[in-house]
Amino acid sequence: MPAQFPTSDLRAWFLVGPTASGKSAVAQYLAEQDASAILSADAMLVYIGMNIGTAKPTAAERARVRYYGLDLVEPREPFSAGAYRLAALQAFQDAATRRLRPLIVVGGTGLYIKGLIDGLAPRSPRQSAIREEAERRLAAEGIGALQAWLSQVDPARYASLADKKNPRRLMRALETALAGEAPAAGNWRATQDSPRILGLKWSLPQLYDRIQVRVQAMFTGGLLTEVERLLQAGFEDAPTARLAIGYAEAAAYLRAQCSLAEAMATTAVRTRQLAKRQMTWFRHQCNVEWLAVDAAMTTAEIADAVSAYWQKHGPTPVAG
Repeated sequence: MPAQFPTSDLRAWFLVGPTASGKSAVAQYLAEQDASAILSADAMLVYIGMNIGTAKPTAAERARVRYYGLDLVEPREPFSAGAYRLAALQAFQDAATRRLRPLIVVGGTGLYIKGLIDGLAPRSPRQSAIREEAERRLAAEGIGALQAWLSQVDPARYASLADKKNPRRLMRALETALAGEAPAAGNWRATQDSPRILGLKWSLPQLYDRIQVRVQAMFTGGLLTEVERLLQAGFEDAPTARLAIGYAEAAAYLRAQCSLAEAMATTAVRTRQLAKRQMTWFRHQCNVEWLAVDAAMTTAEIADAVSAYWQKHGPTPVAG
C-alpha cells in the first residue's frame, strides 16, 4: 500500500459490501500484513456487549490489530450517524498521532460510509427537537408510535420507506417531513462526484449460503447466552439495539414466543433482506467499484485483489 498520509489530509482505504460478504476478514488480513488499523463502519458494532450476533472482531483479532468504532455506547444509549462521524474523526486523529497508515474503513452501514466521504449536513434546531421527541416516543411506546406518527403526517413518505421497522429511518423521515424537506433530501452534504470506493460482490446464492452458515454459527456459538445476559441488564429498553437482527429473534425464543428453529429461520430471512437493502443502497448512494468474488477464492486471494485496487487508485479522501 502507498505511504502514510499527512495528518492534515484525511484519507482512508474503504471496503464495503453486504453483511456476510467477508469484508471484515479481508480487512483483518490486510491490517495484519501491513500494520494498519481498522475503523468499523457498522451500526450494530458500536454497542457494548453485542458481540456474537454482530460478528464483532474477536479478542484475539483485536489483540493483533488496533480497531476503532467498536463498543462506543451501551445498547440503551441513543446513537446517530453524527455521533459516529465524530467518533470516526477522533479515530483518524488518534491514528495520525500514532503514525499509523491510513485507516481501513470497513462496514456495511451505508449512511456511516456516506457521512465519512461527503460529510453530514448540519441539522437545524427544529430537526433536533423532532429527533428528541421521536426518541422519547420510541422509548416510551415502541416502534409502532413512530410508524403511526409518520403515516399520519406524511402517508406517502411512510409508504416509500424500504424498511418501515428501522427506527433510524423512521426518525430521519419524521425529521425531514416535519421540517418541510422533500423526501429525496439527504442528510449528507451534496457532492457532484463522490470518490470511488471498493466493495465485495457475491452472487446471491453464494451470499445466502454464507448467511445461513453465519446464522447457524451465531446460535450455536453463544448468542442465546449473550442475549440472556443483555436482557438481564435491561436490553428491552434499548430503542434500536433490541431490534437488531438475531437479537430480537433470540429474545423471542428466550421468552418462549417461538421455537429455536423459527428464531433461526427468521434471522436468516431478515439477514438476507438486509443484504439486499445494503446492495441497493450502495448502488444508488455511493460510487462503488464492485469486486466480484466467489467461494473458490480464499481470504488471502480476495485481499490481494483488494490491495492491488488500493495501490492503483490510492486512499479515498475523507470529508474533514
